[in-house]
Amino acid sequence: MFDFASFLPRAVMQGIPLLYGSTGEILTEKSGNLNLGIPGVMYVGGICGVIGAFFYEQSVASAAEMSAVLAIGIPMLASLLGSLIMGLIYCLLTVTLRANQNVTGLALTTFGVGIGNFFGGSLIKLTGSEVPSIALSATSAYFSKSLPIAETTGWFGQVFLSYGFLAYLAIIIALLSSYFLKHTRTGLHLRAVGESAATADAAGINVTKYKYMATCIGSMIAGLGGLYYVMDYACGVWSNNAFGDRGWLAIALVIFTIWRPNVSVLASILFGGFYILYLYIPTGTELSIKELYKMLPYVVTLVVLIVVSLRKKREDQPPASLGLAYFREER
Repeated sequence: MFDFASFLPRAVMQGIPLLYGSTGEILTEKSGNLNLGIPGVMYVGGICGVIGAFFYEQSVASAAEMSAVLAIGIPMLASLLGSLIMGLIYCLLTVTLRANQNVTGLALTTFGVGIGNFFGGSLIKLTGSEVPSIALSATSAYFSKSLPIAETTGWFGQVFLSYGFLAYLAIIIALLSSYFLKHTRTGLHLRAVGESAATADAAGINVTKYKYMATCIGSMIAGLGGLYYVMDYACGVWSNNAFGDRGWLAIALVIFTIWRPNVSVLASILFGGFYILYLYIPTGTELSIKELYKMLPYVVTLVVLIVVSLRKKREDQPPASLGLAYFREER
C-alpha cells in the first residue's frame, strides 16, 4: 500500500529547495530579468555554506563546544554572500553592460557549478577522505533539528512538524514575497519595471535600482535553497554534482505557478512528490519506467504552459519585458 505518512514529508523536503529557487526567480523575473543562472546560484549558495561550516567545525575542538548561533549563522551568511555575488555578476553583465540575458544566465550556471565543484573537491582533499564527499554532521544537526513536539504528536507531527527551520522559513519568504508584489507600493513599482521599463522610467522609477535589488535579493533567496539541500536534506554531506536538476526544476516551477510565489508553496510539494514518486510505485526492474516517472514535473509544466497560452489571460502571462535589455536612449 502507498505509505502517505512517509511519502509527504519526503516530498516536502524535496520541494523546499525548489520553493527557494522559484521564489527567488519570480522576484527576479518580475523586474524583467530572466536569470537562467538559478541552478548555478543555488549550487554556489550550497558550497559557500559548506565552506563556512567546514572552517567553523575545524576551529572548535569538538562538536560539544559548537555554538548554535555560529553553527547556523556562519553557513547562512556565507551562503547569502556567495549567492549575492552571483546576482551582482548577472546584473553587471545584463543591466549595466546589457549583455544577452539568456546567454549570461546559462554561462552563470556553468560558472556556478564549476566553482562549486572546484571548492568542493578542494575541501575533500583537505580532509583526506577516501570517498569523494565531505560530511558536516555536527553543523547539519542544528539545521535539521525539528520542533520538540514533533515526536509526541503522531502522524500530525511527522507530516507537519518534522522539518528544520529552513523549511518553514522558505514558506514564510514565499508568502511575504507574494504580499510584497501584490500589496505594496514598492512591489507595484517592481512589476511596472518588468512590464515596461520605459514607462516606469518615465514615471520616475529608478529602473536600474529595481532590477539590481530584485535580482540580488532573488539570488540570495535561491542560494538558501542550495544551503537547505546540503545541510538539511543531504544531512550535511557534500559531493560534487549531487545537486541534480533541482535548479532547472525551480525554473520550471516558476512557469507552473504562473509567477505567483504563494502558489509555489503547494506546487513545490507537488513537484517534490513527482520527483520521488518512482520510489513509492512498484516498477520492478524496468529502469525506463522509473525515468518516465522522473519526467512528470516537466510534463506537467508543459501542459500548464500550453493551457495558459491557449487561455491568453494577461494576468497569467510573464512580465512583458522579460528577457529584454533596457536602453534608456531608445525611450
